[in-house]
Amino acid sequence: MDQPIEAYWKIKLENLKKRLEKNNFEVYLAGTVAQLQEIVIDTIIGKLAPRSISWGGSMTFTGTGLYDSLKNRTDVTVLDTFDKSQPPEKLLESRRNALLADVFITGTNAVTEDGQLVNLDMIGNRIAGLTFGPAHVIVLVGRNKVVPGLEDAMARIKDYAAPANAMRLNKKTPCAQTATCHECSSPDRICNTWTITEKSYPKGRVKVILINQDLGL
Repeated sequence: MDQPIEAYWKIKLENLKKRLEKNNFEVYLAGTVAQLQEIVIDTIIGKLAPRSISWGGSMTFTGTGLYDSLKNRTDVTVLDTFDKSQPPEKLLESRRNALLADVFITGTNAVTEDGQLVNLDMIGNRIAGLTFGPAHVIVLVGRNKVVPGLEDAMARIKDYAAPANAMRLNKKTPCAQTATCHECSSPDRICNTWTITEKSYPKGRVKVILINQDLGL
């Protein structure tokens, strides 16, 4: 068989799609980054015709080129929470305003095989948008985020995603030096608030795109 890894994940993601749909998520499958962009820009945003768009921190979002495709759109109000040219207080206000966007785009730290999204945040703007506020949320999920269950999700986040993100963000935390969680009290700690999203409410508000590629942390 050609490309057995992609074939394996195709079946795995199709099964996960069914479980997520049982949990009231609206779910799409993308085999490539090009398909992902088409789903987000043409299928979802094109159908919704939002007046405003924003996003929470996600390496998948930036790594797939979606950020570059959306940040300069003139047909909608774009609340760019990644614009580091803004002073800190302005950037924080942008993140608050983003919680009232018509469409909010983010990633997830992990997704369980029974269809739960698991996240751990520093500030909380990403998970706040996922939980309540924006009319519609798009969650981008690389296949590397899929784990068997809740304990595996939390272990993945603490043992891998959090230390790697602390390093990426140049945080002065013990895990950034040791690649191991120390349950620290550092002022730079990025592990502050957990969320477990078991179901989308209302049905279809949260739209999950499962991508048959390893993307993000």
